[in-house]
Amino acid sequence: MSQFPEASEPFTGLTEAEAGARLQREGSNELPQPDRRTPFRIAVEVLREPMLMLLLIGGLVYLALGDLKEAIILVVFATMSIVITVVQESRTERVLDALRDLTSPRALVIRDSERKRIAGKDVVRGDLIVLSEGDRVPADAILLQCQDLQADESMLTGESVPVRKIARKIGDAVQAGRPGGDDLPEVFSGSLVVRGTATAQVTSTGARSEIGKIGLSLAVLETEPPRLQAQIRRLVRLFAVVAVAVSMLAVLLYGTMRGGWLDATLAGIALGMSMLPEEFPVILTVFMAMGAWRISLARVLTRRAAAIETLGAATVLCTDKTGTLTENRMTIVELRLRTEEIHRPRDNAQVPESFHALMEFGVLACTLDPFDPMEKAFHALGRAQSQDGTQPRAGWTLIHAYGLRPDLLAVTHIWRPGGPGQAFIVAAKGAPEAIASLCHLGDGDRTALTRSTETMASAGLRVLGVARARYAGPEWPASPREFAFEFVGLVGLADPLRPSVIEAVRQCRSAGIRAVMITGDYPATAKAIARQAGFESGEVVTGEQLARLNDIEIANLTKSTSVFARIMPEQKLRIVNAHKTNGEIVAMTGDGVNDAPSLKAAHIGIAMGGRGTDVAREASAIVLLDDDFGSIVKAIRLGRRIYDNLRKAVSFIFAVHVPIAGLALLPLLFGLPILFGPIHIAFLEMVIDPVCSLVFEAETDEDDVMDRPPRAADSPLFSARMVAWSLLQGALAFALVAVIFVLALRSGMPEREVRALAFFSLVTVVISLILVNRSFSASLLTALCRPNRTLMAVLAAVMAISALTLLWPPASNLFTFGPLHPDDLALTLGAGLVVLIALEVLKPLLHPRRQSPT
Repeated sequence: MSQFPEASEPFTGLTEAEAGARLQREGSNELPQPDRRTPFRIAVEVLREPMLMLLLIGGLVYLALGDLKEAIILVVFATMSIVITVVQESRTERVLDALRDLTSPRALVIRDSERKRIAGKDVVRGDLIVLSEGDRVPADAILLQCQDLQADESMLTGESVPVRKIARKIGDAVQAGRPGGDDLPEVFSGSLVVRGTATAQVTSTGARSEIGKIGLSLAVLETEPPRLQAQIRRLVRLFAVVAVAVSMLAVLLYGTMRGGWLDATLAGIALGMSMLPEEFPVILTVFMAMGAWRISLARVLTRRAAAIETLGAATVLCTDKTGTLTENRMTIVELRLRTEEIHRPRDNAQVPESFHALMEFGVLACTLDPFDPMEKAFHALGRAQSQDGTQPRAGWTLIHAYGLRPDLLAVTHIWRPGGPGQAFIVAAKGAPEAIASLCHLGDGDRTALTRSTETMASAGLRVLGVARARYAGPEWPASPREFAFEFVGLVGLADPLRPSVIEAVRQCRSAGIRAVMITGDYPATAKAIARQAGFESGEVVTGEQLARLNDIEIANLTKSTSVFARIMPEQKLRIVNAHKTNGEIVAMTGDGVNDAPSLKAAHIGIAMGGRGTDVAREASAIVLLDDDFGSIVKAIRLGRRIYDNLRKAVSFIFAVHVPIAGLALLPLLFGLPILFGPIHIAFLEMVIDPVCSLVFEAETDEDDVMDRPPRAADSPLFSARMVAWSLLQGALAFALVAVIFVLALRSGMPEREVRALAFFSLVTVVISLILVNRSFSASLLTALCRPNRTLMAVLAAVMAISALTLLWPPASNLFTFGPLHPDDLALTLGAGLVVLIALEVLKPLLHPRRQSPT
């Protein structure tokens, strides 16, 4: 006996013993699952970050030096950052677990000559599986027999139209096939049976199936590391080296000039604290975690928070068509009669009387409860027009059907009307050329039909013909060709665009992001969808053309091509890599298994969470829970907002450390009384840290956030011009507070009062720097009108604590402050106001724009 039983042989299937042995030997019919990221594992990953380790080590160092307050501040803030990240990423993993099917679909198999239901994971190679409408194919298999079988393989191929299947012919050699294409004898794991029945023998399970091979290929792909994280790490190292060097120099200078080495050590510690870069790791961690939380409110799940800021830099958005740009459901968009009269159905609009027959006989040629998406479209339009009698008539009975055959691509149904003695009603639908054959059209009519079909197909429509006949014979003919059919008309179906796509593509274009469609569908369909969605016009490149090109030629081609059709999964990966070769920051969207390798290879992979497969979701960095293409624009907007606010925070950090470090160094250089000790710096850090990590993170979008091109891929977070602008802010603030400090000393004011005056002048100046850096270009009045509750809370807390340190004697003694009079308080407020007004005047002239090339 051959490896595969013939259709004429009784199907006995494997024995339970054989199946059990193969299951033990070859493993379950499941895809390899990645190791689950538990909260403990996530915490360990976070603790490995050098930036966060710096926070914890810094806290331990201060604890060893006896500065408990600063140690507690640093350790608490580091703990908060760890908790936020662990909670967010643990929540992400829980949502992914909910999306993943915890139990595999059931399969109907024949074992020991009996049909039985088993778990899909228990299917083994050699099993006989029985398939019918609505079944998910549990494993790759060869069809031994089938009747009118069609399968939806869009998860594997990206093609929304179901493909027709045929049984293996006796004596044919068995060759490994690929998904896609009509009249093939293979069915593939993960595809959906939408029509007909079949019996098949399993050839591959688990990782050896077509879907499994794609999953395994992901293991060899490396995800892109976040660029911003690397920049922050470099900056942290630079600040740390500078802080240590300056602190050591200060200790040597103070000890040599004044001789008090203990005081020199304390002064060096204060100076080092004023320059420590602990804000940088905090803001990156908190910004990414809070950004992931904010974007989750828009039904977008971030599996890797750092991908959000990368998304803001995306220059190319590669998207699948089926299920991403479109709804992955067929609808009837055009009705065309033999007379060339055309009607395009609209929502809630009535179909003209002359088209009722076309609609009615199209519905009569469909099954009553279909899985086929095209037949669902006929029924949907029929229900919408049911008051006009376009649904199958009450009392009519379907008594016979002719299915699709390779030599006649049409379905024919015979109905018995309700009344006695009436002729049978025959309805047929199928490929236009098949319907023309059934109707025995003449050459002229065939030419007109071909012309109409080509016109509709060029618009990306799937075209079906409809015919009708009456029959009064006592027996059914052997073939539907024997009926006297009359041609009724053509029906055009399309997979409609998602409602948000046109606006989303427009916003991508205004933001300087080039949208590229990569689909397994036909060129005419792809071109029509691209035109409707607003993609850049140009030639459609097919997978066949791409196969003849090398990587360099593909890289050149991708610079000017926006639509790729009939693309295989490995070609999607080549296209993504070609864009990366061209220096683009690539975001890739998709929902099918065929998208998974390119999702992982892209800088940002964006998977659909509703229709998307587990493989696609695991390969992605971002998951759209509502499958809405428009949510991508929200994610891009948020990514740009995060990057803008990071720049604001970094600019503020550079600026605020200049007066703090300058006022700590000034007494050392000129022999003046020591102004700040560790406790004063710790208080200032209590203001700076929440401002950097929470206040700037909560800032709203800049007005032009989606009206400017993406930033350059290699653009630094802190450009030379931005650093210069920050240093200018800090220098102005330092100069003003230093003048107040020196003049107060020369006027004979007591040292404790001078310290209080200089300190609170610095606090008001810091508040001015916050207000200046809230916006890149908006005026102060406009920025103040922007809601930021976090800023209000921080300012209220600062004022309350400042009042406490002045009015409560134990706090005043701790800070070694003297009393301040009303005129002194007015001077501190005036200092802040002068800095604020001066910088607001200079901002339009000197502030580096966001996309500064330097």
